[in-house]
Amino acid sequence: MLIIWNGTEDDRRIGGDMITKKDQRTNAKQRRLQMSIGDIKERSAWITMHALSILESYNTILIYSSKFPEVDTHNLLERLISQGKNVIVPIIERETHTLRLSYLRDTSVLVTSTFKVPEPIGNEIPANPKDIETAVIPMIAFDFRGDRLGYGAGYYDRFLNSNPHVVKIGLAFFSQKEEKILTEPDDIHMDYVITECGIIPCKAIRKWVM
Repeated sequence: MLIIWNGTEDDRRIGGDMITKKDQRTNAKQRRLQMSIGDIKERSAWITMHALSILESYNTILIYSSKFPEVDTHNLLERLISQGKNVIVPIIERETHTLRLSYLRDTSVLVTSTFKVPEPIGNEIPANPKDIETAVIPMIAFDFRGDRLGYGAGYYDRFLNSNPHVVKIGLAFFSQKEEKILTEPDDIHMDYVITECGIIPCKAIRKWVM
């Protein structure tokens, strides 16, 4: 695949067609919305199984609390808590475009909050980002190199740029895959992407193709 960038902020030609990150984000969202509730539930269960296998070796884990139609992390959160893991969830600081961190001991304290994301508002247990070993992150779209499209506000990119020690794991349905995600210099690569089909070792793939 040939990618030609003409130097503008967010436009590139892929295979001769002009495409933007906004286009990729919109297309991936539409594909995800075509999935039934049953499909999301079944595929999320497979993703949970794969995620538990890779998270077994970590003790302190940042993981997003999902909203529809993202990969459902509710069961994953409960399983990790039951295993005695130190589970941390992000709380969105809309005014500053940053993430506040809280330990989560019980999923029943999660309430719908900013951008309809379930958060432990009123039951926060402050967490230090330096203690996080790995972060499990939502994605709108991804490619095999670990390039990721989020919702566009940059919350996770800023957090991960400030905490480079964290192992980065993205969750998505395989239908959200793009051949090549358009990226900017500050965008963060995932080390692994987990879909219902299995675990993609993106960091190793980048080394192989570079």
